[in-house]
Amino acid sequence: MMDILKEYNVSRETILSLEKFQNMVLEWNNCFNLISKSSAENIWERHILDSLQLCAFISKKNRILYDLGSGAGFPAIVLAIVGKQLFPELKISLIESISKKVKFLNEVKKELELNVNIIHDRIENLKLPQADIITSRALASLEKLLNYTEPFCKKQTTLIFPKGEKWQEEVREAEEKWLFNIDTYQSKTNENSRILKINNVRRK
Repeated sequence: MMDILKEYNVSRETILSLEKFQNMVLEWNNCFNLISKSSAENIWERHILDSLQLCAFISKKNRILYDLGSGAGFPAIVLAIVGKQLFPELKISLIESISKKVKFLNEVKKELELNVNIIHDRIENLKLPQADIITSRALASLEKLLNYTEPFCKKQTTLIFPKGEKWQEEVREAEEKWLFNIDTYQSKTNENSRILKINNVRRK
């Protein structure tokens, strides 16, 4: 744990909350299949750390963050736990359409006393203020994500999308319909994965 404490400069209390969240995911996973059994065996690195690294892309000036298809709460719950200390002014909304996952997220919110907004609806049904940051992990292809995020974006909105080994293929596909500025960053948890940082998105 000490390497995380040093790298992200988070408190012991924050680490304990992350561990409690991890345990809740594993407990509920027995009945609700929140994450795959294979990734559950290495949940700390595959999900907690993978989400935690997105903190590097959030600044204290950011005020509104939407997480699309939040599922079991990765990355949004992790960001909310750490955000209590690192970016307390950030308002995080988790958008999830599946009832059992919403039930779990609400229980996590209650147990960990998190100041998050959990929205039980489909993304395409929502009318929300424009965001400063939008995240999404393992929900859809980049091209589909750009469609989903368009109503919530302003020119300065930053999209943060962790992507697997086919990330280059997804970028090429998205570039057929969209113009955008993109920076790519090596994932700290998988050498073949990248974190895409995108802004100034507009249709061709």
